[in-house]
Amino acid sequence: MTKVAIFSDVHGNAFALEAVLADISRYQIDAMGNLGDQVWGAADPARAFVMQQGLDAVCVRGNTDERMGTPLEQVNQKKSGTEWLHSILPQGTGAYLGNLPLVAELLDGEVLLAHGALHSAWDALLLEERHWAKPQTLLERVQNYPKAKVVLVGHTHLEYLAQLESTTFVNAGAVSNQLDGCPDARWVLLERRAGRWSVSFQRVAYDFEAAAQWALENQPDGGENEAYQLRFGRKK
Repeated sequence: MTKVAIFSDVHGNAFALEAVLADISRYQIDAMGNLGDQVWGAADPARAFVMQQGLDAVCVRGNTDERMGTPLEQVNQKKSGTEWLHSILPQGTGAYLGNLPLVAELLDGEVLLAHGALHSAWDALLLEERHWAKPQTLLERVQNYPKAKVVLVGHTHLEYLAQLESTTFVNAGAVSNQLDGCPDARWVLLERRAGRWSVSFQRVAYDFEAAAQWALENQPDGGENEAYQLRFGRKK
């Protein structure tokens, strides 16, 4: 049996990531994937980045990773937050994140990883406008990856699974900054038995109050919005 751990959207939350990694350690994992948006957040992002660097994980580029890799003079949205993150993260972090691949394959192409869509980290593979994409649309979007048995993305911060023909489409949810009213951290366990894949959504409790306090005490804009989302699992 092969076991793969997948997580996404850490968003600089070292407290949530620590709990997720502790949960993953209970399993004998053969491979690990990180679906991006590694540091854009304010719950000790420097520690969160170091923790992710210490993992033997295949990483893809998230949309906020792209923002971090953009020269500051070219950043036109959330520039103050970008400047702050650059000031507290190790030198070269932005270039590293910005140069991560958009798509990655594991286990001879059976597992396909991306952050948002296969052509852009800013779009959502599993959505058509604000609705889940039709089956034929999804199959067309991955037609260039005929070996893929499980396709995993993040970006929307919503857990989702669709089985279409022989391909399983999964949104892994997010480690941090939930949108569904539950602050628990999320990750996904894949298991292959006799050539068939199963998917398990994992939810992990963590000290979100400590994460919220870190944001309130350290984020330049006061951290109130982030602290609210960390505490309540939804935006203010």
